[in-house]
Amino acid sequence: MISTKARYALRVMIDLAQHQEEEYIPLKEIAKRQEISEKYLEIILKILVKGNILKGLCGKGGGYRLTRLPGEYTVGEIIELTESTLAPVACLMPEAEACPRSGDCITLPLWKKYDTLIHDFFYGITLEDLMEGRL
Repeated sequence: MISTKARYALRVMIDLAQHQEEEYIPLKEIAKRQEISEKYLEIILKILVKGNILKGLCGKGGGYRLTRLPGEYTVGEIIELTESTLAPVACLMPEAEACPRSGDCITLPLWKKYDTLIHDFFYGITLEDLMEGRL
């Protein structure tokens, strides 16, 4: 299941993409437009800045802005930045230890195929696609 944090991160990224003509967008403006508490939004924005997909500027005239064009961001990278992984099962997580049953696991091919479907789906959609209604 995709968490609220990831869903809000996606909404924030779309909001910033829709207002990219402005230099930096203050947190208060984003929070008001998206109806997200400033406190929770601040947590999400810190994750996005740390992941280098947003740039933040403190002080007067400060706020947040995209570091790339909307067509260069995928939904998958935004979700994984906030969720850490899209893997449907623990054994397919990036840092997972090798499962001693993987050689005999009848369901592993199922989970791998599902993982590929999820990855390809989310990494095949950009912010620009969402903004333009291309789904």
